[in-house]
Amino acid sequence: MAKLLVILLVALVLEATGVVLLSKGLHQIGNVERVSGAEIMRVARQGLTNGNFLLGVFFEALFFAGLLYLMSRSDVSFIWPLTSLGFVLTTLAARFLLHEQVSAMRWCGVLLIVLGAAVVSWTEHQKSALPPSAPSSESTPAK
Repeated sequence: MAKLLVILLVALVLEATGVVLLSKGLHQIGNVERVSGAEIMRVARQGLTNGNFLLGVFFEALFFAGLLYLMSRSDVSFIWPLTSLGFVLTTLAARFLLHEQVSAMRWCGVLLIVLGAAVVSWTEHQKSALPPSAPSSESTPAK
């Protein structure tokens, strides 16, 4: 399980990095004034030539590859909730790299995410600590 958690942490750092780079790139491209074909083409054209945007997409793709690997090796009900820790890393990156103001209420939300991830991790630890159960009579076919 430790190997999976290390891979998850690396993947989440890649995700947070990707989100920060995407944000920087989108700020450089400028606001979308209205949803129209011309505006979508403008954003797409500028996005395809913006280094931060392209690097952000690359890091997000690496995160997705890591997520696919993790989901192939463990229960989705274990891995997917732990990806919420990406919100924690992204909030930290937004605060310290993008210099965004993060309110106390948002920090409370981040704390709740951490507590939820701890509960999910604890349940996985408890599951692996339990001895395998004997098959019940309900699962044995009747003769």
